[in-house]
Amino acid sequence: MENDRSKILTESVKRLLRRNALSTLRKIVNKSHAADLSAVFSYLPLADQHKLFNLLDDSESRGDMFSYLGEDHLMAFIQDMSTEEIVEVLENVPTDDVADILGRLPADQADAILQKMKKEGSEEVEGLLSYGDDTAGGIMVPDFIAMGENITAQDAIASLQKEYKDVEMPFYLYVVNEDGKLVGVSSLRQLVVVPPGTRLNELMATDVFYVQTDMDQEEVAKIVARYDLLAVPVVDDHHRLVGIVTVDDVIDIFRQEATEDILKMAGVGDEFIETQSVLRSTRIRFPWLFASVMGGVLAFFIIGRFEESINKMTFLAAFIPVIMGMGGNIGTQSSTIVVRGLATGRLNTRDIWVVVSKELSVGLILGLIYGTLVGAVAQMQHSIAMLSLAVGLAVISSMAIAALVGSFIPMAFARVNIDPAVATGPFVTTAIDIISVFFYFKIATTLLGI
Repeated sequence: MENDRSKILTESVKRLLRRNALSTLRKIVNKSHAADLSAVFSYLPLADQHKLFNLLDDSESRGDMFSYLGEDHLMAFIQDMSTEEIVEVLENVPTDDVADILGRLPADQADAILQKMKKEGSEEVEGLLSYGDDTAGGIMVPDFIAMGENITAQDAIASLQKEYKDVEMPFYLYVVNEDGKLVGVSSLRQLVVVPPGTRLNELMATDVFYVQTDMDQEEVAKIVARYDLLAVPVVDDHHRLVGIVTVDDVIDIFRQEATEDILKMAGVGDEFIETQSVLRSTRIRFPWLFASVMGGVLAFFIIGRFEESINKMTFLAAFIPVIMGMGGNIGTQSSTIVVRGLATGRLNTRDIWVVVSKELSVGLILGLIYGTLVGAVAQMQHSIAMLSLAVGLAVISSMAIAALVGSFIPMAFARVNIDPAVATGPFVTTAIDIISVFFYFKIATTLLGI
């Protein structure tokens, strides 16, 4: 349904742009959600993107567009804008998003924009830029609701109505002491169900889940997901409340991290292909494909070592693809399960032997099933008992060892603080191909006596 709506909007915008029907286009643009318009932008040339952007009636809508545009589309888009135009739009963009945008611009351009921004906003942005991009401090929102612990519920409600009307994500009320240190939290609902004179320190929850400014964003996302939070407070080294990380940012983090893992597992880097130049794409993929080539060459030498046996029984070569394929498939399955388990926190490196033994058992059971099946096919085709036994045993050993390798390598990488995603794809499949070929011919030549 969403894809259909996006497709209809894109085609309508393109048609109206060709006709230069700006009045009709203006109505459509200002009635459409910024998320839908941002999807349309990716299908338009830069000149048409600016034409569409200029049809937005107010700065707030333009700020929403900046927030929804993808990083690379946004960087290309603002290159043709003056500093004054960028500042005008950024004044209506959440502070954390402004920090993300400026962090990707050249330093001189970012400084020029900061100088022209309102003092309060620029100070908040500079504060966020002082933290690492992938840390809680770098992704937090500095706008939050915080009040003293001795304030009554009635006064807190009045303060919310007067002082906190523009807070972006009013999920929780955080309670701080006179030093600004986080001491408790209350839901906004709790304020209206207690007697008006109740003090915050009487109704607040003191068991607060929080993160520190230097915590990795992936760990922050796991905490929000684990405890079903709408936002998590961020504190500095002195336990002073400095910001919050909201659930919408967490969704973006999970999407980003999952994308990076998938691309790494395929051996193509951690960026989408449209964000890479031809030379960069080539440079990233080269080492992984070189590893595959070296693995293939090694497999070639292993097969060459058994050339005499193949000459005597040429049908041995016919079973190589199925044995390598079954091993490669289950190895990739095991490695994918482990990588995502580690990424989402469902698996821990301390459980390495539990995980490996479980995957080995699965590989062995599946190997027995498919080894029996492939062995039966070999028996039906060639009526040689030792051949069918050799093929069956080769499938069993290939799948069992593949499951072992596919689960162990990512866990081992994670244990030594190497991204486990790089262990899958070409690395695991190449290793499994070599092992499968060697075991197959070793078993076959031993049983057949050739």
